[in-house]
Amino acid sequence: MTDPVPPFPVIMGPTASGKSALAMELARRYRGEILSFDSMQVYRGLDIGTAKPTAAEQKEIPHHLIDILDIGERADLFTFRERAERLIAEIRSRGRLPIPAGGTGLYLRALLYGLDNMPADETLRNRINQQFDNDAGFEILKTIAREKIPDDFAKWHSHRRRLLRAYEVFLLTGKSFTSLQQSWRSAGPRPDAVSFVLLWERDELKRRIRERCRSMLNSGWIEETEHLAGQGLFSAPTAWQALGYPLIGEYLRGNFSRGELEERIVTATWQFARRQLTWFRGQHKEAVILPMPQPTELLLERIAAALGKKR
Repeated sequence: MTDPVPPFPVIMGPTASGKSALAMELARRYRGEILSFDSMQVYRGLDIGTAKPTAAEQKEIPHHLIDILDIGERADLFTFRERAERLIAEIRSRGRLPIPAGGTGLYLRALLYGLDNMPADETLRNRINQQFDNDAGFEILKTIAREKIPDDFAKWHSHRRRLLRAYEVFLLTGKSFTSLQQSWRSAGPRPDAVSFVLLWERDELKRRIRERCRSMLNSGWIEETEHLAGQGLFSAPTAWQALGYPLIGEYLRGNFSRGELEERIVTATWQFARRQLTWFRGQHKEAVILPMPQPTELLLERIAAALGKKR
């Protein structure tokens, strides 16, 4: 009889909650390698605005699922998950600890709960994208979805990528994405992982968000956006959605002042953080709550205890 596979930690939380720093400390202590579960860190060039690990951090600790796509490529949940699973197996085969860390809820949910009820067909997907992945096509798709998959339309009428995916699932199964998700949600999480959510008091998280936004703007975020705009960022399939970049694009077009830019990014980031918190509360009831702030040593001890690790 083989010994059970030791569990790995999954570090989740809203933006600016300290996930990356905690993952780094875990990796240092337990010979870990970090898998970024941030849907925008996959893009080369989206560095400052996505708070991508620095070159020094990536040299010290192996990081994965970062800089794997050009901005003109489309991010795909299913390909991402398959790649993550392969990496987890490879990291374990080296006797090291995989440490997924990030705030993209759907990607984390797919890792922990799977997507077995969500079929995909690349040929069909390409055909749907060609037909509907543009402004005019999206309006046609919304009309179709309102009639064929009204529950999906109600949830995602303003989210093109999600509605495109829902329509693909409908054509393959005859059922809405929402109805298929019910069995997904009723399944338990994978037994070889323990998830943790970093939670801050609202005012302190707002302060951290403001501080980080200001620091990123002062560190060249505007210049980074201007450079990427020249490479086609704002016509890219998915990269253009990265938080803050569209607002900087508006600023570069002269639509508002530098001071207003900062306020708008802070507001948008806080709204995003609130959606993340709602997701983690509703979708990850299995997660161990880590109230913040706490001394790093206490956080590491609590995670180690949940994983059954010894110092």
